[in-house]
Amino acid sequence: MNLCDTNVVRRLMASYGISFRHEFGQNFLTDPSVIEEIAAAAYPTEDCTILEIGPGIGTLTRALCERYRKVIALEIDRNLIPILDETLADFDNVTVINADVMKTDLAELLASAFAEGAVAVCANLPYYITSPILMKLLESDLPFWGVTVMVQKEFADRLCAAPGGKEYGAITVSAAYRGSAEKILNVPADRFLPAPKVDSAVARLRLYGDRKPVVPKDEDLFFRTVRAAFGQRRKTLANALTAGFPELGKQTVTTLLEELNLPADIRGERLSVEQFANLSNLILEKQTESKKE
Repeated sequence: MNLCDTNVVRRLMASYGISFRHEFGQNFLTDPSVIEEIAAAAYPTEDCTILEIGPGIGTLTRALCERYRKVIALEIDRNLIPILDETLADFDNVTVINADVMKTDLAELLASAFAEGAVAVCANLPYYITSPILMKLLESDLPFWGVTVMVQKEFADRLCAAPGGKEYGAITVSAAYRGSAEKILNVPADRFLPAPKVDSAVARLRLYGDRKPVVPKDEDLFFRTVRAAFGQRRKTLANALTAGFPELGKQTVTTLLEELNLPADIRGERLSVEQFANLSNLILEKQTESKKE
């Protein structure tokens, strides 16, 4: 069954009396070379369990099943389950679960998979919920080898941005703190059925796990610092931090930036992960001193 043939896809869906659902961001890939590149990027060897989010009609799923030891696919749309039963009938190494990833206990679901070996994530994420899904994966602190995702091109640019650019933001820092991101390839809108209004890109985040190169003294405070820095992007870092940490005051914030040799007019998008960690460590020290007074 050629799921990259648009006529086959249309006939298949028509035979089950279903249509593409915009609310679930259903845009199915029809380019076999792109599908193979995504599958190949998920993990370097076949000895891996893949968590796929949103298998759709199983186009990418089939490629993953052919390449890896086991695939666990979460599909939110129950109407697609009968189609997946048909399109994946040739494979005995796939488990399809009708569930919303945002409401799924991933630690429980993947406990046996992690016990068996490496687990990686591979997904064509709906544009409308890309950030929440990615943050759930990252904040779960589960030992995923990596996360390979098809996302809106602008989101991929933000995920892989370097400090100083306009794409660099809180999601960039959050991802860079936990892993190394790279863009694998761009995917034009006409490679999907139906074609979305924007182009896509595939990005891979290779997670550090417990080998993070930068470890702040207080992780919660680190992320509070990052959120404050990007909460009001038009403001300088000093003003943004003053708003985010009103208990410190403008003068204290200015002093902390001076200690890190950061210009008074610098903005948050120019700071690296290490600089954010150093800044949050200084804030922690100041907060600790204040409590003792």
